[in-house]
Amino acid sequence: MKRRQFLLAVLAAATSGRVASAQARPFRVAFANLNEEPGIPIEGLGFNGVEIRRSFELASRRLPLDMIYYDNGGDAGKALANAADAVSRKVDLLIEYNLDAATNAEIGRQLKAAGIPVIAINHAIPGAPLYTADHLAAGRIAGQTLGQFAKQNWSDQTPVVAILGDVADPSPPVAARIQGVTEGVRQELPNVPPILLDSAGHSVRAEGVLAKFLGTQTKRKVLIATLDDASALAAKSAVETAGRTSDCVIVSQGASRIVHGGASEKKEIDPANRGSIILGSVAYYFDRYGYEVLPIAMQMLRNEQVPAQTLTNHVLISAKNVFREYPIDAVMHFAARSIVSESVREPGLYFRNNVAGTLNLLDH
Repeated sequence: MKRRQFLLAVLAAATSGRVASAQARPFRVAFANLNEEPGIPIEGLGFNGVEIRRSFELASRRLPLDMIYYDNGGDAGKALANAADAVSRKVDLLIEYNLDAATNAEIGRQLKAAGIPVIAINHAIPGAPLYTADHLAAGRIAGQTLGQFAKQNWSDQTPVVAILGDVADPSPPVAARIQGVTEGVRQELPNVPPILLDSAGHSVRAEGVLAKFLGTQTKRKVLIATLDDASALAAKSAVETAGRTSDCVIVSQGASRIVHGGASEKKEIDPANRGSIILGSVAYYFDRYGYEVLPIAMQMLRNEQVPAQTLTNHVLISAKNVFREYPIDAVMHFAARSIVSESVREPGLYFRNNVAGTLNLLDH
């Protein structure tokens, strides 16, 4: 659905009279990113700012846009300076990703005075359309998934539920995730209130905290909701070390590459790993923000009405749908047989290996 919307935006841009007349000068759109410093997670999840910027670079390639990129560096003063530079460069639209509410209000005031429209990402700017994650809904998905698993597999027992992560973080996104998990669990298991386990945002500590908790729950089934993927991997390690893989399951938040994998990462969520105690991770799609936000920008540049708020469509990424949500770009068959004379003598062997083996992979 999201890809279809993006393609429609591309088609509309290509056929619009305004775009046609502006082909000699593409729209100048600035994107001020939250923070591109290596190792800094975005919104407490497993993504980084470079992945977000890359999504804009890829999504803009087929649109009549001349993109300008800024890195706010997680600093309010730098965000203001970047916005001022965008105004001086007379951009047609600014996409702003900044945490500080007071700074966002000032950025909104300056851009309004300059007559430049703004789109806010995840943190509101007064009067600007907002594209945002729905942390409450994402949390509910995780809580419901855990509750449904318990009802289907442990119906004769009352499990214990733990929420593991930086639970003391006062930020609204974390609070919303915790509330969502609590509501989702309550919907399926009304009499099982979650227990909060604080890792202070450190995966090593998360493993130790959960290990200690499991020691107090030796005869109980345990449902574990983690607030990020790094905590999920730490939780998995703690469960395996304790020898509790038969009575613990985990659902995470983020669906970042560290759990569904890239070329070099371990693929914890994968069709070949359906027995993992990590049932899945709720997707936030930070790595697709460009494809989500730029169609909204194109609508605004064409003077079309856009919603005041657009929410991420969160889904649970599991072994069943990971390849649908994150399709494979290419398959390399490094075990193919290639000796012509042998293939003539034993065609069945070559068919089974080169053809049937590949088809089996595609079926999964």
